[in-house]
Amino acid sequence: MAKKIVSDELWEIVEPLLPPEPPKPDGGRPRVSNRAALTGILFVLKSGIPWEMLPQEMGCGSGVTCWRRLRDWHEAGVWEALHQTLLEHLQYADRLDWDRACMDSASIKAKKGGSATGPNPTDRGRPGTKRHVLTDRQGTPLALLLSGANMHDSVPLAALLDAVPPVAGRPGRPRQRPRKLHADKAYDFPRCRRACRSRHIQPRIARRGIEDTQRLGRHRWVVERTFAWLDQMRRLATRYERRTDIHYAFTLLGCSLVCFKQLKSRF
Repeated sequence: MAKKIVSDELWEIVEPLLPPEPPKPDGGRPRVSNRAALTGILFVLKSGIPWEMLPQEMGCGSGVTCWRRLRDWHEAGVWEALHQTLLEHLQYADRLDWDRACMDSASIKAKKGGSATGPNPTDRGRPGTKRHVLTDRQGTPLALLLSGANMHDSVPLAALLDAVPPVAGRPGRPRQRPRKLHADKAYDFPRCRRACRSRHIQPRIARRGIEDTQRLGRHRWVVERTFAWLDQMRRLATRYERRTDIHYAFTLLGCSLVCFKQLKSRF
């Protein structure tokens, strides 16, 4: 029997976050169920196929229907709420390690351009988008930002730190700040260290001319693994969406799936 794309455990978390279905006073065709639409969205995310090639035999409706549901749920804040809810589940299970956080970025091609794109200096100036990610010590994504590929890694450091949602789930105040931040030499600027210290975060940033460039670092490798996890979802390996909100929704959903996988796995 084929494995469900939307498992019962995942649906149990997602369903309460979805907005109520709009009324249809004039009747019309039955609305595609939310679970079926989510199945289609995840199928496109994982397989990377175009929306119009979504197999009808899956019962998810058309690709346009699933695209609209992805857009509407993003506008309703569903994906942000899903990510925060999964982080809270991990926090409750004592599966988030706030002792050390890791930050890095990765650039991907942007086939159709759009906002949050720019000439990629590592790809002959072709349009690209840069994905900035902050993870905990285990590689669980805590925050995500998108920018043009020509933006320096260090520029959104403060904004990325502030993008971590308040994570409840344990006694006391919700957690939002890691104790230490590990980053590579791209963040070796006084302003980056000041931004960390002003938020009571101890910076552990590699120094140019001191640390060997061949060494990834004892702690920083986990964020590289997180990028590899995201790239396994083929829709995220290359940006095909001109609309940044749609690509951001896909990327945030991918981060949520990583969190869900961390929740289900055993260290």
